[in-house]
Amino acid sequence: MTAVSRITWPRASFVGFDRIWNELDTAFTNSVDNTNVFPRHNIIKVDEEVYHIELALAGYSREDLDVELEDGVMVITGEKEDESVEYLHKGISTKKFRRTFRLNENVEVADATFVDGLLTVVLKHIVPEDKQAVSIKIK
Repeated sequence: MTAVSRITWPRASFVGFDRIWNELDTAFTNSVDNTNVFPRHNIIKVDEEVYHIELALAGYSREDLDVELEDGVMVITGEKEDESVEYLHKGISTKKFRRTFRLNENVEVADATFVDGLLTVVLKHIVPEDKQAVSIKIK
């Protein structure tokens, strides 16, 4: 029995929650088959509103990388142009990759920097005014 087949059975009981089940399917599938492990990354909570995602990308340059945000999903891709180098041993991977991160609806990508082989994406959690706590004056 696969991870996907284990979690599909309750769908009939939850009408209108297809997106949640699809997210769970993707999460379990990726964790079981290990297809989404490169590049290695850290998720750092800087404070209550700011997060950093760091990806270890030794061997890549800025021009090899792309960060896109569409419909709440941040996609980081990388593709190194094949150089005409004869390697005696190639231990640093520069393979093509696609890494996705599902973001909360109130999380925005604020910045992205690439320094010393480390891509850092800065995320900010911004609560809309209509959802912020409001102090009610008592009369």
